[in-house]
Amino acid sequence: MSTAGAATPGPAISGTEWLRGWGQGLSQIFFQSNIYTALLFLAAFAVADWRMAVLVLIGCAGNMVGGRLLKADSPSVVSGMEGFCGALVGAATFSIMGGTQWAAYPIPLVGGILCAPVTWLVVALFTKTPLRVFSLPSTTAPFCIVATAILVSTEALHLPSAPSATIDSEPLAFARSLLTNVSEVVLINNVWSGALILLGLFVAGWKVGLAGLLGSVVGSLCALAMGEALTETANGLAGYSGVLTAIALAVVFLRSSAVSWVLAVIGTVVTAVVTVIMHDLNAPTYTWPYILTTWVFLVIAHYIPAAKRP
Repeated sequence: MSTAGAATPGPAISGTEWLRGWGQGLSQIFFQSNIYTALLFLAAFAVADWRMAVLVLIGCAGNMVGGRLLKADSPSVVSGMEGFCGALVGAATFSIMGGTQWAAYPIPLVGGILCAPVTWLVVALFTKTPLRVFSLPSTTAPFCIVATAILVSTEALHLPSAPSATIDSEPLAFARSLLTNVSEVVLINNVWSGALILLGLFVAGWKVGLAGLLGSVVGSLCALAMGEALTETANGLAGYSGVLTAIALAVVFLRSSAVSWVLAVIGTVVTAVVTVIMHDLNAPTYTWPYILTTWVFLVIAHYIPAAKRP
């Protein structure tokens, strides 16, 4: 959870530490503080489009500056916790308006900065109200809020969605989705980017990679079972939130155990259902299915003695 809004900003941060935090802001998208994982994620963005990688770095930098201005502590900044929502805002900006318009570049900077006060508000909700007993994380909610604001306020700058090949084979849709589910977490429809991100997850830890892969498999099976369009499933749009849910519940917000992995599987199934509902509502989805499901399951886990928090 972000520490933006802490009482004091802590010791000064060196240039090397700022650079490390800038990189790890990317790896924290998947809850990891690992510079090698971050570099693989940056490569995944560059494979999709180098301009997307630039926007992601701009958003991450803006988020870090905003967090520090709100007195986020030094370890939080250096670990990347004050950068990942801004990095996602950069990715969302690219998905909305591409990288050829000059306006695309200041938007993730401002959006990244705005992620800091939004994070502060979400953290306050979970720490200064009766909800504090559940120790809920702000996770990617600030990104979703800021990205939605950008989406609805920049309609004149929107680019039409790029056409994608129609897929009418269930085995092909399933196979492709195993990697695109991973890449679509960061709004990329590219199997090679997905492979780089999945490799980065295994670099961070084999349990992390396994949980991500599990979430992708379960998410796709659920999408196919519920009749989601094959092309949408193949492009990762039906299963990406499940990747985050599986990692979050299996190994991040709960201590890894048989119980946490069972909750991760069930949570991924629920995430798939929430995804379908949000698609039917035609609302901006982003990572809300993962966020809402994870919050609910962490509340449930609070009442399960065997489900331990780290």
